Amino acid sequence: MKKSGILLLLIIFLISCFYEITAESPEKSYYKISIEEIDRDIREIATQNLTNSQKMEYYSERFLGAPYLLQCEGEGEHGQYEKEPLLNLKQTNCMTYCEIVLALSLSDYYEEFFNILQHIRYRHGIISMATRNHYTMADWLPANSWCLDHVSRLAGGDDTAQLTRTIQHQNFFASKGINDIPVVLPDREVTIDYIPLHKLQNCVAQLHSGDIVALIQNRPGIFSAHMLLIIKKNNQTYFRHASMRDKKVLDVKFEDYITDLSKNPRYLGMSFMRVKEKIQWKEGVYTHGKFILPESD
Repeated sequence: MKKSGILLLLIIFLISCFYEITAESPEKSYYKISIEEIDRDIREIATQNLTNSQKMEYYSERFLGAPYLLQCEGEGEHGQYEKEPLLNLKQTNCMTYCEIVLALSLSDYYEEFFNILQHIRYRHGIISMATRNHYTMADWLPANSWCLDHVSRLAGGDDTAQLTRTIQHQNFFASKGINDIPVVLPDREVTIDYIPLHKLQNCVAQLHSGDIVALIQNRPGIFSAHMLLIIKKNNQTYFRHASMRDKKVLDVKFEDYITDLSKNPRYLGMSFMRVKEKIQWKEGVYTHGKFILPESD
């Protein structure tokens, strides 16, 4: 047989192998499949030897193409202020996307995922407008220090800058027309680390796939304008996020996104958070929604 014939047979064989593999590995888009299918997938991933960061990458990919909806989740149908569902996997916004991916990465099955999500979203898992971790840097990150590390200074080194804001929950609720919440956190002065936009390219090597990103803005009383994820694939770095402009979850090249942001003086830089690989689930009696069996005698 001529070499050209052998080469053709080899190409046909490789193509058939490719289709066989892809046929055995159908796309698992969580916004398209049932809860039962999601539960089976979570249980399967829990049996694999993946790091939490690798799970962040895996689960974030399950939402690529998911539709964007700004007001997609709330306190549930019996909530006083927001009637949106406690969990919505059909649409997402930038913050709920990061919360859901983080909760999935720490879970072994669907019910556990739901419970952990509420502990990520609400202080001590108590569901209410008053206990929601509304501000990414002032509320959400400190409340979730049990599973996240703030790694901006680790990634940025001498390029790291600081920013101080006064956080006023009472004004936040008032802007939503809410003035009857009985317990409101007092005004606080908060200082954070971030890496300026023009310095971000220097720290790409220090970022990990699965890192959570807060886009820092130049507005009084607030730090974060948007939340994203870092994804590294095919020797390239991407931002993966639920985009209001594109109305879906998508990947954007790191350099392209930074270039686009740099055109708007509103944006100052970014802060980075990294999921911990060892979670202290048994610390005291507070398990952050994780179901822990008592140890037998």
